[in-house]
Amino acid sequence: MIKRIAILGSTGSIGTQALQVIEEHPDKYAASILTANNRVEELIAQARKFRPEAVVIANEAKYRQLKEALADLPVKVHAGEEALCRIVQEKPIDIVLTAMVGYAGLRPTINAIRARKAIALANKETMVVAGELINKLAHENRTPILPVDSEHSAIFQCLAGEVDNAVEKVILTASGGPFRTFSHEQLKTVTKEQALRHPNWDMGAKITIDSASMMNKGFEVIEAKWLFGVQPHQIEVIVHPQSVIHSMVQFEDGAVKAQLGMPDMRLPIQYAFSYPDRLHASFPRLDFTKCTELTFEQPDTTRFRNLALAYEALNRGGNMPCIVNAANEVCVAAFLHDRISFLGMSDAIEKVMERVTFIPQPTYEDYVATDAEARRVAESLLNGSLK
Repeated sequence: MIKRIAILGSTGSIGTQALQVIEEHPDKYAASILTANNRVEELIAQARKFRPEAVVIANEAKYRQLKEALADLPVKVHAGEEALCRIVQEKPIDIVLTAMVGYAGLRPTINAIRARKAIALANKETMVVAGELINKLAHENRTPILPVDSEHSAIFQCLAGEVDNAVEKVILTASGGPFRTFSHEQLKTVTKEQALRHPNWDMGAKITIDSASMMNKGFEVIEAKWLFGVQPHQIEVIVHPQSVIHSMVQFEDGAVKAQLGMPDMRLPIQYAFSYPDRLHASFPRLDFTKCTELTFEQPDTTRFRNLALAYEALNRGGNMPCIVNAANEVCVAAFLHDRISFLGMSDAIEKVMERVTFIPQPTYEDYVATDAEARRVAESLLNGSLK
């Protein structure tokens, strides 16, 4: 049977690569629902090529353009956040790929879980903000959550067949980003153009900046806790500049399993779609005759404070990861608009952590209120109305 897939964020980096996977296996998968935030031209082109059952544009101002462009096709056209949240509950869908960026992915993911759709999770912020709630809902609704992030997919693959074997620790690898060798003085003056040039991965702007600041790795640490049931002290980050080993698992006997491959997101996307099976793929293969050096370093949390802030948020628990995520989203947007320096992002996030109301056992409503409060505080700091 063909699996019908809803791609939330089909015009982004993960979404477009997911469509490549679907295109390579037309006998296995179909793009049933495609959604975008603002990129209406790209969404129109995707809809004309893949002929989904429905499309959603979150920006309601672009509804008419989308509707008129697809008038000759039997494709349902919707607009707005509410439509996006409802569409994931449609009965024909088998898998929901959550490839939206940031906090915006939380509510649609919750709705999809409640509708008992399998989740291919590429939106790490969902687990960062509300990991405990997501796990509870997934358990209640018997909904599988299949990780798409390359690091978490690697851990997931390493754990296959190890159900009864105790994990000593999981080891998340990090490329180190474009500023791995920069001094603190050099980091003071880096530009967004420099930060957007990742050495190994082709990603969207927000994730690329997060990778440069190592907040992305911090979020992956938080996500790993909820996906794999490990404690913060069991999650280690190692800088691996070549991005060949995507992550590792160390078991209680000292054995370490690693998943290796080219830095290509199509592999973990396809594995999430096909699990537990592996399908043939035309993606580039790892050539060990050309890959003759694998190196590892300890991350420097003095230069890259965001990783330390993420660990602090994880250890404090409650709504603190939600606070960090909201503050980071505001700061990254500000950095991309030249309103804050690269190092200034960490300073602002730390101040937001100190000022937003801490809730030890938050509900969904608490997460929503926390996100709004943290964004207000972060904007106030950026505007200079808070010192």
